[in-house]
Parts: sequence; C-alpha cells; structure tokens
Amino acid sequence: MPSSKKKKPQQPAQGEPSNPTAPAVEITDPQTNKPNIVDIHTHMYPASYIKLLESRNTIPLIRSFPGHPEPRLVLLPSEVPLLSNPSPSHPPGRPLTEAYTSLDAKIAFMDKHNISISVLSLANPWLEFLSTSPDPSSLLEPALRINVEFEVMCSQHPGRLYFFGVLPLHPENTLCALPLVLSMKMKFKHCRGVIIGTNGLGKGLDDPDMEDVFEMLEEDDLPIFLHPHYGLPNQVFGERAEKGEYGHVLSLALGFPMETTVAVSRMYLSGMFDKFPKLKVILAHGGGTLPFLAARIESCIRHDGYLHKKEKEGRGKIKRSIWEVLNSQVYLDAVVYGEVGLKAAIQASGERGVERLMFGTDHPFFPPLEEGEEEWGSVVMNTEAVNKGLGEGSKEARMVLGENAIKILNLEKP
Repeated sequence: MPSSKKKKPQQPAQGEPSNPTAPAVEITDPQTNKPNIVDIHTHMYPASYIKLLESRNTIPLIRSFPGHPEPRLVLLPSEVPLLSNPSPSHPPGRPLTEAYTSLDAKIAFMDKHNISISVLSLANPWLEFLSTSPDPSSLLEPALRINVEFEVMCSQHPGRLYFFGVLPLHPENTLCALPLVLSMKMKFKHCRGVIIGTNGLGKGLDDPDMEDVFEMLEEDDLPIFLHPHYGLPNQVFGERAEKGEYGHVLSLALGFPMETTVAVSRMYLSGMFDKFPKLKVILAHGGGTLPFLAARIESCIRHDGYLHKKEKEGRGKIKRSIWEVLNSQVYLDAVVYGEVGLKAAIQASGERGVERLMFGTDHPFFPPLEEGEEEWGSVVMNTEAVNKGLGEGSKEARMVLGENAIKILNLEKP
C-alpha cells in the first residue's frame, strides 16, 4: 500500500542525530602528498551472517568441496546448476577467505592501498532470502544484529570506518522495516545510509509498497546504496555459460550492470523520483549502463504512443527528464575500471557531474589470483581510471577519490 494509506511508526522522542553537513575539504597524506582515498563500495560478511549461510541448503550458502581447503561462498543463481555436478578442479562459488570476514584483513587492505576511510556494507544478497518466511518479524533480529556488528567494527577504528545499514524488507509487512529506519541514525552513529537490492519487497523498486520505505529514508536523509544481485536469466548467456565454461564473467560484467539499469528505469517510469524528490540513490558499478543508455531511454519515452496518450488524458506524467533525475538525486560510484566508463559517468551526471562520483573498490571481490601478489588489480584499475581521466593530482581527481564522499555522506575529515 502507498504511504498515504498507512500510519507511520512514531518518531523517537529523544535527541536529534548529531551529523552536521561536512564542509568541502581536501584530504592529503602529509607524508606522501598523495590524496587519501575514501572507499564507499567495500563489503564484509559479519560473523552472524556467516553462521546463517552455513545453516542453509539452498543459495546463498557456504559449502565445502573435496580437494579444496577453504569453504566456498555460493551466491549467484547462475551457480545453481553447478551445485549438483561440481567440477573437481573448479567448484561453484568463490573461496571464503578472511578478506570477506576479518576486520583486521579489511584494515590491512586499506593500509596497503592508501585508503583512509571505508564505508562498509553487507554484500549481496543481504537478507532477501529470508523474505519467504511466513513471519515478517523474523527478519528484524538478524538485521539488527548485523547492523550492531557493523557499528562495533566502526567504533574500533574511529574516523576510518562507517557503514551502510541493512533493512528487514518483507513483502507481507513493510512496517517491519520502518522502526529500524526511524532509529538508524539514533542507534548507529556510524551509519550513513542503507544498502538494498533491486528486488525491494519482492516486486522491484517501482512497487507502491516501497513508498513507505522511501518516504522514511527521504525524511531521515539516509541515502540508498543500490546494488545488484540477480543479474540476467541464465538462458540469456547460453548453454556453455550454464556449464560454467565462462566463469562469472557474463553474470558480473553484463548481468549486474543491466540489472541496475532496469531497476532504476522502473523507478523512474513509475514516478518514484518525483514522489520523493529528496531521496538520494547511490548506484553501484558506475550506474550500470545508465550513462550510456539514458538518452535512449529518454527518446523511447518521448516516442511511446501509450505514454503519450496517458499524458494527454491526464493519467500520469513524468515531471522531469531522466537527465534531471541523474543530475539531482542519483550519485554513482567510480567502480568502472576504465577511463571511458569514468568519463561517461561524469558526463551523464550533468555539468557538475564530477561532484557526484565517489570512489569504490568492490573489495573483497576480484582478488589477486597469483600467489604472492599483494596489490589488488581492481583497485589499481579504478585508481588509474580516475587519474588518467581527470589528471593525477588534479582537483577533480581528488574530489572523486575522497572529497565527494566526505561531503555527500557527512564523513569526518581523516
């Protein structure tokens, strides 16, 4: 039900969240004169979440395979066919190393790559797999526990760690999530937004039942970090991909960006951005393919006979162009791995687009594969994209690498 038909939970009576808007700052390591980096796209799986996955028999799950010392994290729908007949040399999933679970490993990674601040988030698929539970309140306890674990991690490294919280979204009861949204800033001083998937409450982000959640996030000025998980159906990639011949390449390189593009396009067409004009949405992976396809989406809207007729009959009109939404409510991370994608993301974000991009690493995914290799190539590629595209040491490069995140997410200067 839309928010106008529901009674919101009462706002907590005491206190105001002390989180003043941070001024624009320049952050530089005084010893090296290199810009310190703020990483807004970096994941972890807290201990309670690992235990949850270990107890499961369907994806997402953690499973051990003969001949492989480390248990493997199996997350993607494309990996399901491989579970029944796993390859002895390359079973499904990825090794569950300490990079996914250890706070010490996260800090070591940050130190190695000159990252001053990280905004942690639970990696996909969050708690969506619990949404089939008949009891909506069953999501509340694990969500609260995970947020507490992240808050404790951040408090152990003050000034270096913040986090995006996780919500207990259940299709049968939106109100289950709202008290946690209301108290997010009050309970968790290091929380700077929430991470959600494209599925929302099960019907996508254009679902009217999501309006209560969006309204509360808008009122509390909690940005959404929108992250994909489902990709595209397996059959899109063909029989050889289903057999595992192409690894994760098609699912991650193509499926994830298209999933994000479709989800945001549905939000836009449904009028969600017009209903909640102050809602902030940060898109993972440089916004998927939106920077390249926004003009095509706009053209299709203008030339669609059905939408034109609806507007003439007064049955609905999109108030702003998709460009206006991208320039005002949408922010992009800079996990694009190349100069071309970086420039497209900036140009799609408007005249001041460079102010709307924030650096990310996607750690601990895409790890080094060679034994003894310490530097993560994915971090190097994203850093080089910023330096080559904007000029190493330039004001614009420093903004994307750190200054924008400090301002947009109200972080403290390191």
